[in-house]
Amino acid sequence: MTDSFIPISKPTIGPRERELVLAALDSGWVSSIGEYIDRFEAEFAKYCGTRYALAVSNGTTALHLAFATLDLKPGDEVIVPDLTFVATANAVAYTGATPVLADVDPDTLCLDPASVRALISPRTKAIVPVHLYGHPADMDALTEIADSHGIAIIEDAAEAHGAEYRGRRVGGLGKCGVFSFYGNKVITTGEGGMLTTDDEAFWQRAKRLRDHAMSPTRRYFHEERGFNYRITNLQAALGVAQLERIGEFLARRAEIMDWYRQVVGVSDSVRLNRVKNWAKSAYWMVCLEVDAFDAERRDEFMRLLKARGIDSRPYFCTMSAMPMYRQKGLPVAGRKADIGLNLPSYFDMTKSDVERIGSEVNDILKSMGVV
Repeated sequence: MTDSFIPISKPTIGPRERELVLAALDSGWVSSIGEYIDRFEAEFAKYCGTRYALAVSNGTTALHLAFATLDLKPGDEVIVPDLTFVATANAVAYTGATPVLADVDPDTLCLDPASVRALISPRTKAIVPVHLYGHPADMDALTEIADSHGIAIIEDAAEAHGAEYRGRRVGGLGKCGVFSFYGNKVITTGEGGMLTTDDEAFWQRAKRLRDHAMSPTRRYFHEERGFNYRITNLQAALGVAQLERIGEFLARRAEIMDWYRQVVGVSDSVRLNRVKNWAKSAYWMVCLEVDAFDAERRDEFMRLLKARGIDSRPYFCTMSAMPMYRQKGLPVAGRKADIGLNLPSYFDMTKSDVERIGSEVNDILKSMGVV
């Protein structure tokens, strides 16, 4: 390999992040109380256009906390996309409720409203649109379904910080939104998550459950089972600094996406991210789909790419393929999981990096006889 290896993703940590994390260290408030937690919550709520935000230990705990706050129980059903990261379905199952798998739209990779509508039952308590790879779901159609049946929408925006649906940022389009701040996300706190909502009662209960459901009037008395889902002041300090830069991060992701579109030989059968005219994608991941692929050929393409010094990763496996959720696969989700992969995208990438990736992608596809 004559060129340096290009990873799929890496975080960008600069002087401002170091400044605030060191300030949090110097304050002595290093655990779950401190000024940066309050600042991060207030500033993130403002960014999403919601009244409240609640910082937690990671995106999965944010999801579970949202479902626990809804008081999901065994026998309840929650509709989730078949194509998503496993945390979406797992967090439903943690409550004893059943994740019900819906198919996805072939362009957005998000919940297909028609598939959702066919799955509604008297046991359905919530719909979970996942804004997959940074593209928002069709929220008007999903909201109409939810409202007509009196059920909640919980947005899984773990990958979509700053994405917009018809001019409104995700996270404020349902009962609540949840975000992840894992190291490869648009902004990071290392590990961490956030719950956003306009519902004061929902926020208050989630806040109590986050801290072992401790009574607000009697210390060390717990009125119900709660969780230790708190974030630390150190993580929140990093989050405050990252949030200050989110506009810069999103602009670079859009620029990188434009570079890819200039250099990858796209066609009807070779596609990069598609974006609906009502959406603004966060471009969390660059998506490549090749119709001539199946899972085996897609994986071979990734091996060849890695041999040339370029990392990639497959789309998420479908939930219906998992042993704990196994069922007959859904056609669109299953097909996308077999043919899709993600290419490198991170703030420090240069145009020459993308040109190198595009050249190698085109050359490998040609050598495999798929273009």
